[in-house]
Amino acid sequence: MLETGNKTLIKPRLTLRFSRNTLSFSVIDRSIPEQLRFEPYIVKSGISMAANLRGAFKEDNILQRQFDNARVLIDTPVLLVPIEEFNESKTALLYHHAFTNTENNNVLHTVLPELNAVAVFSINKDLKLVLSDHFSNIRYLPTMMPVWNHLHKRSFGGSHNKLYGYFHDKKLDIFCFDKNRFKFSNSFETPHSKDAVYFLLYVWKQLNMDVHHDELYLYGDIPEKEELLTTLKLYLQKVIAINASAEFNRAPITQIKGLPFDLLTLYTK
Repeated sequence: MLETGNKTLIKPRLTLRFSRNTLSFSVIDRSIPEQLRFEPYIVKSGISMAANLRGAFKEDNILQRQFDNARVLIDTPVLLVPIEEFNESKTALLYHHAFTNTENNNVLHTVLPELNAVAVFSINKDLKLVLSDHFSNIRYLPTMMPVWNHLHKRSFGGSHNKLYGYFHDKKLDIFCFDKNRFKFSNSFETPHSKDAVYFLLYVWKQLNMDVHHDELYLYGDIPEKEELLTTLKLYLQKVIAINASAEFNRAPITQIKGLPFDLLTLYTK
């Protein structure tokens, strides 16, 4: 932090979000109505994400400001470990065993204290090197972390069980909670609505949820939304697709086109 007279100024933190095929940058900006400046970067196919990031540092307007502090959201497979069973010395071995083709990645972890779990995830070594070359202080997080935190708090409302589905990056993360722990969490490739219906109903049945009383909440970029909702309602009575603007009381940040729900929950926590 910087101290000026009697005031303490916090250095701005840049957030970089990486998925398999997308890259974006965002930073709080009180000078605009949305309070957040969000810039997706057009990823060039045929080259690595590390190479794309190198190019972005030469082209992107936000990156020209040369931040010291960065927060990096990584959309890679996550291994959830109960906090009482976590052993840092065995983390990398366990992760590479659970997820193949990750040997060229650095394994990271972050604690989820409210859920009594540790999220183990990874980042490509070359990408991490590029980030380290440009930022002196970096915090790495799995993309799902702000979504889990937000919906865990919401899960305590009402008396019925709740299952959550978050659509992003042509994937569907399905999860639910049992008080202060995960009851289920997994990620599925869902390029079409029929795939999403199959996985949602499969998990619902696996968890032995009640079709009359329990609730299914859907968030994010829902593919073929109307068709998906119509099909799900043939089997479940309570299916709710959440509008981000309504979820956050029409906050100006919800009007930013293309802003993923995970970033929205990160900035509105």
